[in-house]
Order: sequence, then C-alpha cells, then structure tokens
Amino acid sequence: METQIAGVKLTNPVCNASGPRDTTFEELQYIAHTESSVIVMKSCTINPREGNPEPRYKKTEYGSIQAMGLPNLGYHEYIKYAHILRAYDKPIMASVAGINIEDYAIIVQSFQSNNDVDLIEINLSCPNAGKSIIGYDLASMEEVLKQISKLGCIPIGLKLPAYYDDRYFEKVTDLVLKYNISFISCINSIGNTLCIDIDTESPVISPQEGFGGLSGHYIKPVAIANVRRFYRLLQGRVSIFGVGGVSSGKDVFEYILMGADAVQIGTAFQEEGEYAFQRILFEFEFILKKKGYKTIADFKGNLKYQ
Repeated sequence: METQIAGVKLTNPVCNASGPRDTTFEELQYIAHTESSVIVMKSCTINPREGNPEPRYKKTEYGSIQAMGLPNLGYHEYIKYAHILRAYDKPIMASVAGINIEDYAIIVQSFQSNNDVDLIEINLSCPNAGKSIIGYDLASMEEVLKQISKLGCIPIGLKLPAYYDDRYFEKVTDLVLKYNISFISCINSIGNTLCIDIDTESPVISPQEGFGGLSGHYIKPVAIANVRRFYRLLQGRVSIFGVGGVSSGKDVFEYILMGADAVQIGTAFQEEGEYAFQRILFEFEFILKKKGYKTIADFKGNLKYQ
C-alpha cells in the first residue's frame, strides 16, 4: 500500500483533498487521526477570508457543487498549525492560493523558511475566488513559477484545472519540467457549472447566481483522462495526485492504473468523514488481493489497450 509523492513516503495512496473539513486546527487534528496518509491543509491566502455567502455547498446525485470562495484563516495560522501537527508523525501538505501573483511568493517563502511542511501545493485552479483561473493563463502561470520555484527545498506541486486541449497539456508539461515542479494534482473542481432545484426553480447554491465548481463522480472521467495525459507526457519525472470523484477502492485503482501515485478525496470525505478513508482503503486492498498485485508499482500506469 506504500507509495511516494516527490520522494515523500506515504503509508497508503489515499489522503484528503484541500478544501473539505480542513480549515480549523480542530479539523486538521481530526484528519491526523484518520487513515489519510497526508494532512492536507486548506488553501490559504495572505489575509483571512470568510468566503462566499451561504448556501455555498450542496451535495448532489453524483457529487457536489460549491462556490466556497476560499474561506480560510490566513497563511500565518496554517504555518503555526503545521508546527503543532508535526507531533503526529505524518506528512503535512500546505496549499497556497494567492489572490495575485505576488501573494504566492510571499506565502511559499514563509512555508519554505519555517520548514514544517513536507509538500507545498500551489492552487492555480480555484474556480470560485472571484478571479481568473491562473492555470488557464500560461503567461501568468509562468510568472508564478518563476517567483516560487527557487525559494527553498520543500517540494512544490501544482493543483491544476481540467484541460481539454492538447496544446495546454503540452505547454503545461513544458512549464512543469522547466521550473522543476515535483508533483501535480489533477484536477480541481470544474467551474462554471449549475445545478437547479426544480421545486424552487432556482440554483441550489447562492453565490455567483448559482454558478459553482462541480466535484464528485461527474468529473471523474475528465480527471482520470488528465492524469493519463500528463503521465504519458511527463514520463515518470513528476509525481501525480489524482483528484476528482474518488469514492471507492475501484476509483483509487483506476487512477493508479492511469499513472497516479496517490489520490485525494474531497466530496466523499465531506459527506462521510473518517469512514471514507477506512472504507476506500479496504475496498482498494481487496481489489489488489483479488488481482494478485503485491505493490502499487505492479500495475501503476499499465493501462492495457485493446
């Protein structure tokens, strides 16, 4: 069940995704006591943010839709939390979400200097923060990478939006390799989506006239395709987190078969709590035993073509 992300050893390939249930210290401490192999912290900004007005999250038939607006306590708090969470002897991952390009460098430099996290994920793909998604603006994306790529030795990763065009996959791959990015997370929720309540004839969430980021099984085919495309382009030089629609052991198996090294769980953790990790890992282990695989390396990336 062991795996690695950017050289950091994980006891299993399943952890929480930045976003659900990871804003406060109490929530992070709760994650530390689960079977999540990493303590992934909330995407943080320079200053605290309350986020968008409620209702801003809604469970749906095949996942969830949300327009949270990056509610968080500000990066200073998460730097303090990381130091305390060291006591749990579990890898810790910071998640950084600048409102502008300069913010990323300030926050990354602080995490690098304090040296209490094992991984730093740069969120270039939040669809609900009231700003353009940097992951779709390659010039801005490169400017961010220029500023953060040489600030310290803690591995840097990118949380990417969904891509649909070959040009983006190729250009982003070039940037990842040019700036020695250590891992990528594919994908964030898919923005500009709507879910409607036919009884009220209105959107199920309030912010942004109901437009929000779609998560869960809706987006899994897009997510595993992004993982596969980047796995083939990066040729094992960069670790990959698979994100989007992981709610069973089968989902974990599929992501690793596509080339992911580990997966992050969002909606399932939001809805089930710690039981999601226990159940999903049990189901995944059952699949490995049934297929006769002894390690993740036995099948990682080995998608068979008919």
